[in-house]
Amino acid sequence: MAGGAREVLTLQLGHFAGFVGAHWWNQQDAALCGPTDAKEPPGELCPDVLYRTGRTLHGQETYTPRLILMDLKGSLSSLKQDGGLYRDKLLDAAIAWQGKLTTHKEELYPKNPYLQDFLSAEGVLNSDGIWRVKSIPNGKGPPLLTTATTPKPLTPPEGSIRVWSDFLRVHLHPRSICMIQKYNHDGEAGRLEAFGQGESILKEPRYLEELEDRLHFYVEECDYLQGFQILCDLHNGFSGVGAKATELLQDEYSGRGIITWGLLPGPYSLGEPQKNIYRLLNTAFGLVRLSAHSSLVCPLSLGGSLGLRPESPVSFPHLRYDATLPFHCSAILATALDTVTVPYRLRSSPVSMVHLADMLNFSGKKVVTAGATIPFPLVPSQSLPDALVQLGGATPWTPLSACGDPSGICCFAQSVVLRGLNKACHTRWFWLYSGSQLTPGTPLPSLLHACTTGEEVLAQYLQQQQPSVRSSSHLLLTPCKVVPPYPHLFSSSLSQQGLVLDGPPTGAAVESIPVLGALCSSSSLNRTLGDLAKELTKLDLRRWASFLDAGVEQDDLEEVLQELCSLAQCYQGGDSLTD
Repeated sequence: MAGGAREVLTLQLGHFAGFVGAHWWNQQDAALCGPTDAKEPPGELCPDVLYRTGRTLHGQETYTPRLILMDLKGSLSSLKQDGGLYRDKLLDAAIAWQGKLTTHKEELYPKNPYLQDFLSAEGVLNSDGIWRVKSIPNGKGPPLLTTATTPKPLTPPEGSIRVWSDFLRVHLHPRSICMIQKYNHDGEAGRLEAFGQGESILKEPRYLEELEDRLHFYVEECDYLQGFQILCDLHNGFSGVGAKATELLQDEYSGRGIITWGLLPGPYSLGEPQKNIYRLLNTAFGLVRLSAHSSLVCPLSLGGSLGLRPESPVSFPHLRYDATLPFHCSAILATALDTVTVPYRLRSSPVSMVHLADMLNFSGKKVVTAGATIPFPLVPSQSLPDALVQLGGATPWTPLSACGDPSGICCFAQSVVLRGLNKACHTRWFWLYSGSQLTPGTPLPSLLHACTTGEEVLAQYLQQQQPSVRSSSHLLLTPCKVVPPYPHLFSSSLSQQGLVLDGPPTGAAVESIPVLGALCSSSSLNRTLGDLAKELTKLDLRRWASFLDAGVEQDDLEEVLQELCSLAQCYQGGDSLTD
């Protein structure tokens, strides 16, 4: 890969993972081709970490996600399994028979009107059957479309979003999509509900060989594969698929990083007892088995709890979202993910996935929590020290791992990223430019105001918040892109760049935002994992024998309970530097 990129292969396992992934790839795509502010030096993040260059059979250059995704029959809607870049020319080339042919076609799903606009904006279908798509970044090909001629993206009506492919703006490689035909996405029958069902999928030669073939295709073209990031549904049978997939990766690619993001959708209903019990069991089995084979596991959810008792979803001061809509929840989680994964995607001095995991998972602490401030609250006239002082002594980010109230917890290690702040506001010297110059002899408002760089400001702030915590921090100028099809979640008090207005609203849509994100090895997991184990012990499995019938035995449940308790004990409070 160009520039010596440390490549990452992404696996998306499950339908909610598909929602988060669609927003994730849309945000990467917006960062690739959106207009760049002249003051913003490009290239802080290296897209080659996530993307691969290629060429169609007709010589057309492509730049597509290095991605394998698995979902169920009926989940693609109008998206073709080959991704669309090659259209039907591959099929045409494969037909050598010259005799009479009978063609059978399945009834097509109606295409989301938003995608009709996307296709017309992204390119055209030529007579040779090839989509002419956008140019490859960093001068890797002649421009096929320019910003001046490309219509602005449209936001799809929320009622039109049924599946993740309804708003995916990125063309996929034909080897990206792997469909599990034996289970249905829609309907009440033939669902992938239990952990054991998911495990059994990758025990079948058909699906195992298909996954291995795709892994080899992507891995063999990498110059320096640093590892795998896995977006995996935790609440359904895909937790079992993820467990077997991580086991396969650990066996075949020893020494590579495996960072797993266990995803759970928004709040659930107490009126669906079987679904809730299955969610509890799948989450418990998933966390234990995924942590056994991953370098790091992080549950991601806007819910307040992993247990059976529903808790209110988390809130953000400047976001207005509907927690019942996967389209909304997944957008917020993707934004957090786009921020906390920055360390291993940097162009300059990246932190490898293995190194990031080693910093956070010491003493057996393989499960971490995530948090984010979306957007980071900065008034245009403020400096970064001002904004951090204004946050006070409380935890500065909203928890995103369903671990309950963060107050009073102990943090053992953390990786923090703050992105999207103009360099002029990084230190107190911003005051010289804004007319707020201090008179001689005036004491500084805080130690943060004595720092000479933004990186020092952030590091000093984290040191003050948690003096004995192992901390790694990164400060980036590059904001997080939230252009359509990202949903309209932002309050009218934000500017187009996501800053908190100190005047009347401008009416302009928010296009980018500053974000503060963190991964933490936290004592909150002692309570969360312990409570999960307690809830499992209270279950009368005779009422839920169907979960065991799906391929899990009673001995497996006992083992998971023991492992959950052992994991929980790793997070008992203590000195983070010696624990």
